[in-house]
Amino acid sequence: MSKKKIIVIGAGFAGIKATKTLSKKLKNEAEITLIDKHSYHTMMTQLHEVAAGRVPFTNAQYDLHKLFAHRQNVQILTDEVIGLDKENKKVTTKASGVLDFDYVIVAIGGEPNDFGVPGVKENAFTLWSMADALKIKRHLETVVEKASLEHDDDKRKALLNFVVAGSGFTGIEMVGELIDWRQVVARDYKLDASDITLNVVEMMPTILNTLDRSDADKVVKYLSKKNVNLLLNHAITEVATDHIKIKDGADIPTHTLIWTTGVQGNTQATAYGLAESERGHRLTANAYMEAQGFEGQGIYVAGDVSGFIEEATGRPTPQIVEAAEQTAHTASENIIADMTGGDKHKFVGKYQGTMVSVGSKWGVASLMGKLHLSGFFAMLVKHLIYILYTLQIGSLWYFFTYLKNEFFHTPNDRNLFRGHTSRLGNVLWSVPLRIFYGFVWLTEASTKWVGDGKLLNPSTWFGKGSWFTNDLHFPFAWLKETATTAADAAAGASTEAATQAADATAAASGAASSGAAEATKSAAEFGLSYSYGHEPLAVLDKVPNWLEPIFKFMIPNKEVALFMQKFMSIVEVALALALIVGAFTWLAAAATAALTVMFSLSGMFYWVNIWFIFAAIALMNGSGRAFGLDKWIQPWLQKHFFGWWYGKSKSLYK
Repeated sequence: MSKKKIIVIGAGFAGIKATKTLSKKLKNEAEITLIDKHSYHTMMTQLHEVAAGRVPFTNAQYDLHKLFAHRQNVQILTDEVIGLDKENKKVTTKASGVLDFDYVIVAIGGEPNDFGVPGVKENAFTLWSMADALKIKRHLETVVEKASLEHDDDKRKALLNFVVAGSGFTGIEMVGELIDWRQVVARDYKLDASDITLNVVEMMPTILNTLDRSDADKVVKYLSKKNVNLLLNHAITEVATDHIKIKDGADIPTHTLIWTTGVQGNTQATAYGLAESERGHRLTANAYMEAQGFEGQGIYVAGDVSGFIEEATGRPTPQIVEAAEQTAHTASENIIADMTGGDKHKFVGKYQGTMVSVGSKWGVASLMGKLHLSGFFAMLVKHLIYILYTLQIGSLWYFFTYLKNEFFHTPNDRNLFRGHTSRLGNVLWSVPLRIFYGFVWLTEASTKWVGDGKLLNPSTWFGKGSWFTNDLHFPFAWLKETATTAADAAAGASTEAATQAADATAAASGAASSGAAEATKSAAEFGLSYSYGHEPLAVLDKVPNWLEPIFKFMIPNKEVALFMQKFMSIVEVALALALIVGAFTWLAAAATAALTVMFSLSGMFYWVNIWFIFAAIALMNGSGRAFGLDKWIQPWLQKHFFGWWYGKSKSLYK
């Protein structure tokens, strides 16, 4: 049976979702081709961060090859679709020619809507692509530099007057980033931050009109606190290079207008010959996401370009990420059902909430229509959702990329934790601690190897007390019970008289040893450092009840315990050497922290050495790359391991 050919046009949120779903469920039944004019998926919801220079542009670019590197039934094509032959089931591309299909999903997204306002195309900046974001970023740098050298006060004021048109999610998030950006450029170009004016122009009397009013009002208060001018009931009638005209109002002098007032379906879809809505260039579809007029012919639409009218609202599906993914899921599941003979299902929008970030540190969120958050917790939820998205699309690469750029490598304190988590300082100063800590572990491990022998004389190693002998050193009760049972069986031939004598002796000595044990136990005192004349106190005197079954499973008998003793001794030496030479420092430090916790829970560790955990956490800062082998190992691994795992990323996929 020949494989079905499925083409997904567009690698936005909808295209990625559809391709992932189809690839997973049709492993051997279909050949899937994902076509996009870029070699990457753009995280549209992060473009404002790129435009204001908070994160590098690579943070919002997810290379398609990395997303689908191990999907054998997915082919990526960097190209532009210029024609769709519905009857003969062929797609025409600009560079690759004609491709056959059995099913096609049109998910080419949307584009800004200028509503025909004169001068917008020529003089305003839009924020709907990576190119748009980078264009804004470069313009902001240029215009501020120009203003810093301008002697004319009026011209200088106009250059430093920044206007965002539209108060939807994109507009408010953009001006929020400019709030943080204002402080940075004022410092860099020796300006007064108060000289930089930020404005939001909105033709409606309120902002964020898709949010609950209480949440939107919190944003209004926050923007006011940050000296952002909200120019409500202001309709822009014309945009010039150095000013904008307002209906029934005065002109606003500015060289920067960022236009975010509306979104429409991608007008490129007009060339496909599919039915469009009367407004907004959105492709009409039925409840199964099939293109209107081509039902049952394998032609589907999804994402922002889809114009399906939802019964609950009587309006087209909202142009948000959740709707894009859900329409894509419906389309792909119905293709699967058509191929496998299952039941098709209708689209039902289920939107879990909305959130708006206003800069890097503050935002609002409404979850499931019940939970309303603002400030730190709203931003925390936002980051968790982004992290979950990277895991949902199966990309650990972009999971770590997001964490790095949003939390750990963020300049100018522009992150949720106000820069406290950013690793931009010199980690060279932790190198002495790393080397010392490595020698501490090496010393600890060497005593387990040598026992009562001499370290500098290998012929005396593995003597009494060594963990490489058959003496059991783990203090677990069930192992001692096993050993005692074996010893009792071996001594079964002893006479009754000898047994009675032993009992009497044991009773006498037991009382003495019990008293000594109690004295020792009572002598042990809590402390975080050694004090002369004091006995250190163990973190725990035995394995906790909840943990005992796990340890019993891992170390059920003496044979396993003896193997683990030897294995752990070798591991400790390996970790110690890794720390000393600065190789795999992050992993080595994390492993020592984990081992310390394990030893503490097993009753084999003292409070005076609990600093091991905190030293290990401190050494996860990357000091191995400052002065150690990681300076060469890590780049080599990133180049060769990830090159092997993902293959080579390209600017064009053919």
